[in-house]
Amino acid sequence: MTLFELILILLVIMIGWQFWRIRAISERASDYLNHYCKKQGLQLISVSRRKTRINSYRGKLDWYTEFNFEFSGNGEDAYQGLLTMRGLYVTQTTLPPYRI
Repeated sequence: MTLFELILILLVIMIGWQFWRIRAISERASDYLNHYCKKQGLQLISVSRRKTRINSYRGKLDWYTEFNFEFSGNGEDAYQGLLTMRGLYVTQTTLPPYRI
């Protein structure tokens, strides 16, 4: 096995690991938003990832991710909120004013 093959194998493993990490972040965001909306008495309509990039947070490199989500307060109107995560941790949930 040459050095190039070893580097190539490590690169493929790192890409696969990052893919699963982003997938875990997306699943955590979806679970969090389901729980949050249920707790607030809202109906969660959809969740989509808006932005993903590597960023330093408290001296550690991790993924900075923003999610857009649609929710309804009365079942008729739809509003868009923003969820910000650093790694697997939620840092901010922003909701616009909505009708109950």
